[in-house]
Amino acid sequence: MIIDEDLDKLIEHLPFFIRETVYSHAKKNQLIEIILDLGRRPEARFINGREYLSQKKISWQDLDYITKRIGKFNNDNRAGIERTLHRISCIRNRQFIITGLTCRVGRAIFGTITGIRDLLALNQSILILGKPGVGKTTMVREIARVLSDEMEKRVIIIDTSNEIAGDSDIPHSGIGRARRMQVSKTELQHQVMIEAIENHMPEVIIIDEISTELESLAARTIAERGVQLVGTAHGNCLENLIKNPLLSDLVGGIQYVTLSDDEAKRRKTQKSILERKAYPAFQITIEINKQTKWTVHENVAKSIDLILQGQESISQIRELNKNNETTIKYEILKNDPLTFFQSNNKFENWKTSKLQTSTSIHKNQFSLEKVKILKIYPYSVSVDLIFQSAKILGFKPIIIKDIKDATIVIALRKHLKQNLKFKKIADEHNIKIYTINSSTVPQITQILFDIVK
Repeated sequence: MIIDEDLDKLIEHLPFFIRETVYSHAKKNQLIEIILDLGRRPEARFINGREYLSQKKISWQDLDYITKRIGKFNNDNRAGIERTLHRISCIRNRQFIITGLTCRVGRAIFGTITGIRDLLALNQSILILGKPGVGKTTMVREIARVLSDEMEKRVIIIDTSNEIAGDSDIPHSGIGRARRMQVSKTELQHQVMIEAIENHMPEVIIIDEISTELESLAARTIAERGVQLVGTAHGNCLENLIKNPLLSDLVGGIQYVTLSDDEAKRRKTQKSILERKAYPAFQITIEINKQTKWTVHENVAKSIDLILQGQESISQIRELNKNNETTIKYEILKNDPLTFFQSNNKFENWKTSKLQTSTSIHKNQFSLEKVKILKIYPYSVSVDLIFQSAKILGFKPIIIKDIKDATIVIALRKHLKQNLKFKKIADEHNIKIYTINSSTVPQITQILFDIVK
């Protein structure tokens, strides 16, 4: 990875007694942010731990010294330093006087998306989830550069707080050839999102920190117009998004449905259940567990449905090792039946447990009879991927070359739609067809898991 951080430009704006300490600090390259609160000692926060930078306490003069040397604070209480990615956020008292500053180090890290780069080539909308400070903005900045420079797409960034492209009218070089639209007020972000579509013909729109219902609706509107979306939102995992009433529309939203007695018995559930309302605005979700580890849901609609139904689903775990190589493994996500009730517009009582799989799963979990008669006809799907998926589940599939001898068909949805004759043949021989959106191991594994469990 190559890091472009312009750290010296941030240090130059600090009071002299802090500046010298940071310049000579052994862990300077691991610095995340500097905290300056009135009447307290200045504190540096690193990737691993924190420490004080001086015995002297911060005074009014120190805060005034910094605020006069940086850009103006917007209505979101954020400012920046010209031609850098650093962000200065302020804390105010009841009289709106600044009493504290958070100086966050902004870095353009080239190569940070090595482990998920293949997902960009799928041309699907991607939502990145993670807690504050885990690296969501750094990731979308690098995604903008790769999409615009290397994949030569028309990319527009909706930069509400100037965090992605810096606090300047000239965007930072870290975003490549992507264009940036600034937002004058935070509450107008959803309007600028729609304006970008109507005025500038983008192929990709990148949005940082989707946080309101209006922004969620704007994201859905953009997705329905055929534009690829890359966005970020606060939340540790996909389940957090479902529980958030303001952002649940990003993954299709949820609604209560009353089943008939027969249907409830068939599903072995209560009569009132939760179901997804619509198709998600994002097809792929990336949960950032840490800077080099991600959980990927390659079919958000399927993942949401399985979570709401309390069924087992399979998640893909990607991790970047010290040799800059990506390892991929899979986990079974065991979702307990959900009991939701609404209180203050929040969904509660959520329980999930993760069971990590090894390279194989004990065969007693599956019906051996189903495995023996499972004869698969692949339609526009890689046979190697089917074998790889079956190996994860602990059995060896039988691949059939003549559809008439098959018991099931695994097909790529977009190719199957164009071949009505093939579907007719399958219907005549009572062969069930299972479709996938893309030929990937997680989607094939999920289908095989549902069949043989």
